[in-house]
Amino acid sequence: MSMKLKTIVAFLDRELRIGDFEDASHNGLQVENSGSVSRVCCGVDASLEFFEAAARKDADLLVCHHGLSWNDSLKRISGLNYRRLKFLLNHDMALYACHLPLDAHPRCGNNILIARALKLQRLAPFGLYNGREIGFAGRLPKPMRYTTLKRRIAEVMGREVQTMDFGKKTVQSVAVISGGAAAEIEEAGRAGIDVYVSGEPALIAYSLAQEYGLNAVFAGHYATEVWGVRALGGMLAKRFGVEAEFVDLKISF
Repeated sequence: MSMKLKTIVAFLDRELRIGDFEDASHNGLQVENSGSVSRVCCGVDASLEFFEAAARKDADLLVCHHGLSWNDSLKRISGLNYRRLKFLLNHDMALYACHLPLDAHPRCGNNILIARALKLQRLAPFGLYNGREIGFAGRLPKPMRYTTLKRRIAEVMGREVQTMDFGKKTVQSVAVISGGAAAEIEEAGRAGIDVYVSGEPALIAYSLAQEYGLNAVFAGHYATEVWGVRALGGMLAKRFGVEAEFVDLKISF
């Protein structure tokens, strides 16, 4: 690695505290390039669509939330693994992945940024997963009609939301865990949270929401996880003077 890539990776590892998380994702630098970094593209998923868009922008470092290497997913470099890795190597693009560390980050993480966008106050870590809290919970400045909060969430996310409406008509406490965290609604129920906000709905969440008597809002896995990588791009541009851009594939799931 050249000093530029080595320095950026060391900064990200330290800032995201990737060693503190037990994660199926192998967080950190997953694919190396020849060392030079002048343009960074950030995206949610390490997909060929993202790689191709980044190549058109002449990126040499890609930062994503969902990387290529999960558990033993790269045990064999064949099929789609081969195609993805070949594309990165042919275009001399490095790939850095940050999964749970980016959900939990207290400044540029998905969940803290969503919570702040919703104007929650008295924020505290929430949502225990693999021994670490990866989400945040807080309170609206004053009680609000649940219907009004649902509209606010849809506006903040820029998309329609799916809901499970079993709780109070007037709400104040809100917990946020982005992505595929439907099952973690149980912790919100035990804590007496009024509204649980996550990405993907799941059948298990329906019964839990109903039985705990709480409201749940699901705003899409992708839409709830653009926040962190977008913020990381801005952080890298400011700190290292590289060009950085978030590549929005506008996925509706």
